[in-house]
Parts: sequence; structure tokens; C-alpha cells
Amino acid sequence: MTDYLLLVLGAFVAAAVSGSAGFGGALLLLPLLNQVVGVTEAVPLLTIVQIIGNGARAVMNWRQIRWRPVLLFLAAAIPLSMLGALSFASLPTGLVTRLVGGAILLFVVLKATGMIAFKPSRRILVVGGGITGLLSGLVGSAGPLGAAVFLSLGLPPLAYVASDATAAIAMHGAKTIVYGATIDLGPAFWPLAIAMSLAMIAGTWAGRSLIKRLPVDRFRQFVMVLLALIAVQMIVIG
Repeated sequence: MTDYLLLVLGAFVAAAVSGSAGFGGALLLLPLLNQVVGVTEAVPLLTIVQIIGNGARAVMNWRQIRWRPVLLFLAAAIPLSMLGALSFASLPTGLVTRLVGGAILLFVVLKATGMIAFKPSRRILVVGGGITGLLSGLVGSAGPLGAAVFLSLGLPPLAYVASDATAAIAMHGAKTIVYGATIDLGPAFWPLAIAMSLAMIAGTWAGRSLIKRLPVDRFRQFVMVLLALIAVQMIVIG
């Protein structure tokens, strides 16, 4: 019971981080889930609570969603996330996670030093969506990678968070269909998923309150720093 309460508290903190930065919560929560419920149930459980957490962010910022880039991102993200979900149990997820972390850290360094300057384009959205979807299906979450794609669009903070969350809902929903058909989930799965989802909604509200107080430039700096920290976590922990 104590472990489950810790998961609920962890879901609140993860949602507060995601609600303020648009990503990061899943990767903070995944190691705790692995320890308490095991890797087989951790990834599907994480997927369910991410749907709720992202859903809360999308609903709270509905008018800010930029639908064109979201749909372009999802054109490749949905089918490839389902492909990744079919394969996630048979691949070395630790290695894949470290590779994703290295790619994100490289992106942050190059962008911070001015060596790259992504211009919004269909190609970036479609290719970025496909890579994000595939890796999300394989390791449970590739939120920072998707965040990097939407960050390149230069959207206002609330529009960035809402658009990234909307894309994530569809992607995680597709993965859930695959997980439900291929994995035998235990009897405690759904009660725990519901409890953590409620905590995610509360945490999302707390994170949204923080966004409103941050200037745009400060917000983007915060997102880049958090991207770097999450990337280092992925490389070290796997």
C-alpha cells in the first residue's frame, strides 16, 4: 500500500513538471513504476496516466492548440508508435533509452550554442513525429524528443504545451490498443491507473499555474535546462 501511495504522489509531481514544461514527467515516473510494478506493467500503466495527464493539459489550454502541426506530427507518430509497442518487450530498452537521451542532449547543446536553428517545416514535423512515436512505443516515453520538435516551432508557452499534449494523447492512445491486446495486465492495474490519473490532473493544474507566471524567454530557458537534465537521466539510468 505504501508503494502505491508513493506512485500516486509521484504521479502528481510528474504531472506538475509536465504541466509546466510540456514533458519530463513520464521519465521521472518510469523508474519508480519499474521498481513497484515491474517493467511489463510499468510501460502500459505509464501510457494510461500519460493519456490523462496530457488530456488535462489539452483541455485546460484548448484554444491554444495549433492543429496543423499536431496533425502533421501524428501522420507518422501514430503508426510507428503502434509498431514500437508491438516490439517493446523484445528489444533492449535500456540501450534505446540511452540513445534517445544522447540525441536529446546533442540537440540541446547544438541549439544552445547556436549551431542549429530549426525552421518550422512539414518534414521536421513528420520525421520528428515518426521517430518520437517509434521510440515512445519501444521505451514507454519519448516526450522530450517530441517536445524538442514542437519547441522548434517557436510557439507561445501555452500553445506549445497544448499542442504537444494533444499529439501525445493520440500517440499514447494508439499504444494502449496494442498493449491491451498483447499484455496480460494484473487485477490491481486499473484501480492504480485511476488513482494515478486523478493525481496527474491535480499536478497538471499546478504546473499550468506556474506557466502563467513565467516570461516567454524564461520559460524557454527553463524547458532547455529541463531537456538537458532529463537527457542526462536517460543516459545514466537507461
